[in-house]
Amino acid sequence: MFRILKALYSIYAAITFIAVMLLIFPFAIISSFFGRIRGGNMVYRLCMLWADVWFPMIGIWYKRIYEVPHDKSKQFIFVTNHISYLDAAIIPKAYRQSIRPLGKVEMRKVQVFGFIYKNAIVTVDRSNPENRANSVRVLKSIISKGISVLVFPEGTFNMGTMPLKDFYDGAFRVSIETQTPVKPVLFLDAYRRMPFDSLFLMTPGISRIVYLEEIPVNGYTIENVKELKEKVYAVMEKKLLEYNAAWRKPAKK
Repeated sequence: MFRILKALYSIYAAITFIAVMLLIFPFAIISSFFGRIRGGNMVYRLCMLWADVWFPMIGIWYKRIYEVPHDKSKQFIFVTNHISYLDAAIIPKAYRQSIRPLGKVEMRKVQVFGFIYKNAIVTVDRSNPENRANSVRVLKSIISKGISVLVFPEGTFNMGTMPLKDFYDGAFRVSIETQTPVKPVLFLDAYRRMPFDSLFLMTPGISRIVYLEEIPVNGYTIENVKELKEKVYAVMEKKLLEYNAAWRKPAKK
């Protein structure tokens, strides 16, 4: 019975997701004519509006936990754990400043959502080395214009039984090459609200976001990429455990 209720709730969430998106879609089309930077900022603000409307409609509320004060006027390479399809929707609730996430190119093919997606983020095809290199160049260009970027350093969902899966180098290489500090942000309850196992297992409730202390890269060189990556991984793993975040736990024996 509980599983049926989850399925019905998930269907309701999907319908309202689309409905609110259709309402902002005409404004996204207009915004796209203002170019990659100004237009992209406008589309992202529309995404924030969409999230502010949709989440209350489905009974998911957010608690922001700041371990240190967060300066929205400062530029960062944000890194976040990746555990749920809901992560993409959480982004405009978590990041209330000019930002460009790095996302999978495949999502551009989704009707309506794909148009908004491609105008609000930097796409990457991880199977194509040339495309990966071009995405890095675009990220650097965006950083040079004073806009922060967001990377899921795990690349894909963490479907294992540990708090995090291995990190890719990209975010940390860009951080060092542009001398932009890394700012870890944790999505603690995304897996509880929407497990990756099925689109029909959503539940309402709290979704906590934790903003950790920034990690400066002053004096780091490209030889320090591994050191920086391991440092950020250790901090994020420790805090995910400390805050009792959700992920697929190993089966009890």
